Amino acid sequence: MKAIELIPGVLLLLALLAGCTEQAAEDPGSDPAMPQAEAPESRAAAIQRATADIDGARIVVAEAENWLSTGRTYDEQRHSPLDQINRETVSDLGLAWYWDTDTRRGLEATPIVVDGVMFTTGTWSVVWAHDAKTGELLWEYDPQVPRAWGRYACCDVVNRGVAAWKGRVYVGTLDGRLVALDAGTGEPAWDVSTIPPDRAYTITGAPRILKDKVIIGNGGAEYGVRGYITAYDAASGERLWRFYTVPGNPEDGFESEDMELAAATWQGGKWWEVGGGGTVWDSMAFDPELNLLYIGTGNGSPWNRYIRSPGGGDNLYLSSIVAIDADTGRRAWHYQTTPGDTWDYTAVQHMILADIEIDGRLRKVIMQAPKNGFFYVIDRTNGEFISAEAYVPVTWATHVDPETGRPVENPEAHYANEKKRVRPGPLGGHNWHPMTYHPGTGLVYIPALDLRFDFAQDNAFRYVPENWNTGVDLMATAPPPTVEENLDNLAAIKGFLAAWDPVGQQEVWRVQHATAWNGGLLSTAGGLVFQGRADGRFAAYAADTGELLWESPTYVGIIAAPVSYSIDGEQYVSVVAGWGGAYAVASGAPRHRDNVLTEGRILTYRLNGDETLPQPEVTYLAVPTPPAMDYAPEQLERGEEAFHAYCAVCHGPGVGTSGTITSLLYASHATHEIWNAIVVDGAYTEMGMPDFSHALDAEGAQDIRAYVIERTKGMIAFCESSYREEYPELLDTACEIPQVTGS
Repeated sequence: MKAIELIPGVLLLLALLAGCTEQAAEDPGSDPAMPQAEAPESRAAAIQRATADIDGARIVVAEAENWLSTGRTYDEQRHSPLDQINRETVSDLGLAWYWDTDTRRGLEATPIVVDGVMFTTGTWSVVWAHDAKTGELLWEYDPQVPRAWGRYACCDVVNRGVAAWKGRVYVGTLDGRLVALDAGTGEPAWDVSTIPPDRAYTITGAPRILKDKVIIGNGGAEYGVRGYITAYDAASGERLWRFYTVPGNPEDGFESEDMELAAATWQGGKWWEVGGGGTVWDSMAFDPELNLLYIGTGNGSPWNRYIRSPGGGDNLYLSSIVAIDADTGRRAWHYQTTPGDTWDYTAVQHMILADIEIDGRLRKVIMQAPKNGFFYVIDRTNGEFISAEAYVPVTWATHVDPETGRPVENPEAHYANEKKRVRPGPLGGHNWHPMTYHPGTGLVYIPALDLRFDFAQDNAFRYVPENWNTGVDLMATAPPPTVEENLDNLAAIKGFLAAWDPVGQQEVWRVQHATAWNGGLLSTAGGLVFQGRADGRFAAYAADTGELLWESPTYVGIIAAPVSYSIDGEQYVSVVAGWGGAYAVASGAPRHRDNVLTEGRILTYRLNGDETLPQPEVTYLAVPTPPAMDYAPEQLERGEEAFHAYCAVCHGPGVGTSGTITSLLYASHATHEIWNAIVVDGAYTEMGMPDFSHALDAEGAQDIRAYVIERTKGMIAFCESSYREEYPELLDTACEIPQVTGS
């Protein structure tokens, strides 16, 4: 851990103070009664003082100059009242400072900014404190997450940020701990494990703090866990209450009436052996007046309801918004967006609280665009359904019944007996990337996805803790046999920024993006919506029309949400940039041609900022010729099946292209020579590459290598053909991997 030593002048100050003390002791003529000059306050002490009074009252007041909670305020609107940067002045926006994180993989954090100090996180749950005006690093805390734990991070080794409260900064770590840090120094105050030792839980979400309680959930449904959310005492780390989201084994009894009620909706099967799922891995919101904490819950474990609950049932509280009494941890009400989910349609996506007029009546609502593709408006006082309409193309359901609030499923989306193509896919119509609500326009802005997926039942399913346990035959996701057909599929992947009217339940305007997996959003009183994009650019759009008013290159894809704050009367906009996450790791889609850097950075802008980013010097490396290997067709068939069972989740279907994890299409001859040592024996475990000795022997590993070599040969042949002219942007990274040689 790096801490105080990084704060300029502190060591010198301590040395000078020590020297003065020694001199006073040696000088008999000094008068101890004489007034002494007050020692200047250390930077660490100043930070501690600035953060000491952060509590719920300050977050509710929502002081414009700071960003005190991950959604800025408890209502999670992610709207800044600052307007110095506006439609007229945004053209003068320039870079104030940047800081290279020296990390690879995805960066998803929303920074917290307190009186000129920025706290944020990076990969492997590392925490940084910066001077928010200059970018100077003040301290760093590394929780030393074992790299082997990365195998359980279904969607990259990411972290979405910290919480600040009464002089401390709180972070959840990938390996399931909750850590309280001294805000001034980064030194740990306490560190508690929030998970049982026998299940593969992770934490990637940001904690929330209310009424001196630190609230944290977790992930890991694909690896077989039971979801819950826990409140800890902010001062001591003592566990105060826990709310389970799905029932355990009924023979063991129930922790509460809520679990007994839920168990009646799980029919048949032994879901508790595979965990059940329902993890609370991201979004939360809080209404102080109602004293209700709102959580979103995840998919089932396994995904496939025909295996998880073969007798049917809604499977509460999967894919639900649940309102919880903040004092007791008891359920107040729930609304399930996808009863009996079988498509990985989590409801963990960003939730926004607002008071809006509907049919002439002011309603206290909670709004969400979960994965299933419908935008929901719910009464947050009691869970009453108000309305829902599709915000992206949806084929799994025809509509949401306005009387019951239940989706009407399309029988053609049921895949128990045959493969079915369904929209949205498991990445959803909207994933974790935060939305924003602009009170001035009355619109919600959604970083939307238009993705499809081929589902098929895994009839040979058995629970294996080290594997993905979806109950879905992942061979159904294997790309077509020809590269041309696969690129047609990739070209169909779309992402866009949608302005959505929650009252009229309709899209007002749309900005179509070059590719998918674009960043979270910030709206401001200056009439702007800010978004970082997957094409390596940071942009500002007019909140009323969607007109592009300003953009700047960042050279790396952005997925996190920006924030805005002010120091000495000057407004800043800051975003954490770093390509990664589920889509970038596992989709197999190539990155955009302007998204060339593999390392992340923090970027901060102000009017007339005069800092410049170094322009990368990029060369492109073609797919290399693989080593010679003799293999039979049946070996390729076994290798394809094993690859999609064990490898595709990180390396992409069909061996993928160039995501955040280097494509196996570019595996060196040296890598091929030690293939079994890596895949079976765990030679790279400490680098985050797990071993698969539980599932593969030496022969099985070589089957996979044969498949990788065959796919590499096919890609080389395709890239040498004239067909690539139809995909100029796509193929810049499908056929060539960017190599940054300097700047």
